[in-house]
Amino acid sequence: MMAAMMLPTAIPMILTFLVVNRRRESKSAIVPIWACYLGTWTVYSAGATAAQWGLLRAALLSPATLVSGPVLGGILLIAAGIFQWTPWKDACMAKCRNPMGFLLTHWRPGNMGAFSLGCRYGFYCVGCCWLLMVLSFALGVMNLLWMAVLTLFMLIEKISPRGRSVSRVAGVGLMAWGAWMLF
Repeated sequence: MMAAMMLPTAIPMILTFLVVNRRRESKSAIVPIWACYLGTWTVYSAGATAAQWGLLRAALLSPATLVSGPVLGGILLIAAGIFQWTPWKDACMAKCRNPMGFLLTHWRPGNMGAFSLGCRYGFYCVGCCWLLMVLSFALGVMNLLWMAVLTLFMLIEKISPRGRSVSRVAGVGLMAWGAWMLF
């Protein structure tokens, strides 16, 4: 599900990479960049799966719905809201919002260069979205509607000219929602 959620948000980078790669190198470099990008999300997914098992064992996640209770859900929403305002989020989003700048800065020739590029881009992508993905514990791990809403939000956050403002407004909304759940 992580790959399905993050693929739409990677479309600007995919298209930019394809254009630049077509002009610079053979198409063979396409496989390493996306293998490593998906690899970073696979590592994140493994951690999220371990967290899910831990939450289930600690009875903090409903076995039937895979949704946390109001206390954990509220804390996660508040944490995600605060994260929307952090310099870390801004630094990672700056890389994700400007695929051409990222490519110009990090481009290296050949398959190893493409692999390295994919790893770096995956790192920044995980860096800006990891806590939003953790919200799946508050909203329902397998709730397709909420996962679609989060995917759409992350896409708008990345491609909108007002992406930073979108992040900030969402941060306030998430903190308010979390406080409402707690109280």
